[in-house]
Amino acid sequence: MAPPPADPRDRDMLRLITCGSVDNGKSTLIGRLLFDAKQVPGDHLEALARDSRRYGTVGDSPDLALLVDGLQAEREQGITIDVAYRFFSTPRRRFIVADTPGHAQYTRNMVTGASTADLAIVIVDARKGLLTQTFRHSTIVSLMGVRHVVLAINKMDLVDYSEQRFTEIAAAYSLLAKRLDFAAVTAIPTSALCGDNVIVPGTAMPWYGGPTLLDHLESVEVDRAGTQPFRLAVQWINRSGADFRGYAGTVLGGSIRAGDEIVVQPSGAASRIARIVTQDGDLAEAGASQAVTLTLADAVDVARGDVFASPDRAPHVADQFACHLVWMHESPMLPGRPYLLQLGTATMTATVTELKHRIDVETGVHEATKQLALNEIGFANIALDRSAPFDSYDENRDTGGFILIDRTSNATVGAGMIRFPLRRASNLPWQAFAVDKEARARIKHQRPCVLWFTGFSGSGKSTIADGVEKRLLALGRHTYSLDGDNVRHGLNRDLGFTDADRVENVRRVIEVARLFSEAGLIVLVSVISPFRSERRLARERMAEGEFVEVFVDTPFDECERRDPKGLYRRAREGKITNFTGIDSPYEAPESPDIHVRTTEMSLEGEIESIMTALRDRGIIG
Repeated sequence: MAPPPADPRDRDMLRLITCGSVDNGKSTLIGRLLFDAKQVPGDHLEALARDSRRYGTVGDSPDLALLVDGLQAEREQGITIDVAYRFFSTPRRRFIVADTPGHAQYTRNMVTGASTADLAIVIVDARKGLLTQTFRHSTIVSLMGVRHVVLAINKMDLVDYSEQRFTEIAAAYSLLAKRLDFAAVTAIPTSALCGDNVIVPGTAMPWYGGPTLLDHLESVEVDRAGTQPFRLAVQWINRSGADFRGYAGTVLGGSIRAGDEIVVQPSGAASRIARIVTQDGDLAEAGASQAVTLTLADAVDVARGDVFASPDRAPHVADQFACHLVWMHESPMLPGRPYLLQLGTATMTATVTELKHRIDVETGVHEATKQLALNEIGFANIALDRSAPFDSYDENRDTGGFILIDRTSNATVGAGMIRFPLRRASNLPWQAFAVDKEARARIKHQRPCVLWFTGFSGSGKSTIADGVEKRLLALGRHTYSLDGDNVRHGLNRDLGFTDADRVENVRRVIEVARLFSEAGLIVLVSVISPFRSERRLARERMAEGEFVEVFVDTPFDECERRDPKGLYRRAREGKITNFTGIDSPYEAPESPDIHVRTTEMSLEGEIESIMTALRDRGIIG
């Protein structure tokens, strides 16, 4: 569920998120808050009574968690899966509550809820104290810019309302809060089941003299987006008439008035706001969260994904930045692998160039690692395929937060918070030479290309590539072979065989092959390259029509039977780990340019089929 938009007319709206480990009472606490504040419509009360008889866990009393646990699976399992948004108001304030999952596998949902929250209610079971999910959720809300925390130490009725137990947990959390640099933490002892200190003070805890949960929520002051510099990400170019050209988007920070000067990033073009257009007529001023269409006084080149900004406080523009990453997919994050990155309304290709460390959520220790697994948090450098405008996440969540998307499945795999730009490559333009690829190829009387042989170990890649190269040499062609084993003796000798190392191994081979193709050569690459993502990257890095994927299709059992280097035997004995096909996956090409089925052809036939394909493509005469 997408987070609901803020009401720009209500500057005192408080967005809050509830989080904590499963079964700590998150949904019950919010249900109690809504129930006691008389914010539950009559028909919902009837449904609650009916559902409590069917799904309830508190005897004859209404199970208040069911007011929030809306999914059928949640009701049957007694857990929260989706992000459940609830709206309610009191005479003093309006609220949007995001009830988020406690299970580790639903961390991505928790990230969604935290992305728009002003305050987090971290709920702890008084019997269990701080758990791993408490640390993980607190770390995430801190990274995502939530500065105000309520520590609701719940189920106090199950520890006999012990002041000592409350003090112990509050003290332990204060150490975590100090490390995470929260602006304020308010600890409140509660019993969501009985209603103690949710709206009314708990008579069983006379030792507590602080506010109830609702009292605190009504009075807490949080930072507002209106104090930020003006930002608007262009979502759509509005050409509703021959003489009208407007730029539609949502104000992501600050405010803008007709006549104000703006700068368009990343181009840096300057102009002035001519009109602020809405469906209800023109406005004199627009503020944070308002959807508007802006027209400019000058004819400026603007595209979807560009950002309008205050000229005196413009965003960063760079093609690299450092960020925190929360990984949200079963497949690990691998440095060197390209992903799609969505930042505001812009989408571009991005690569994690360096994973600095992983964060141990319980201790805060930075651990060396080569990849991020599901629900892990790390700090990394990311390179984009072009310069883009952005802010640090601390300055603006909307222009400083992004998601990573798998390019094959289109699944969202990670969420990131930008910390600062990296400008190390800004003074390194590509050096152009008078002697270019075309000149080098012309003197060799050939078209450069890269033949990329992929398949299991022992499939015959190197043997077939060697035969093809001999045929090309006999025709007077200029070639070079890059063999997977050979490059590991020198260029890639520092790499192992983990998935992360395999990605980096292939990335380096891609760059070397591209340089050889720039020399006008026909390059034959023989490397397992088990992942489709990296083979796709290889195709994209070469010029149009100069990449030929050759799938050397030999069944796994046949490769193991051949075992020319004894690798399969050693892998079966446990002497080699991360071996493709045994304990590391191979993703076969779905649409290779050349498909060689080795069990159906002789070696000479395999070679001839590739030569024929090269002739058909005009690579050789």
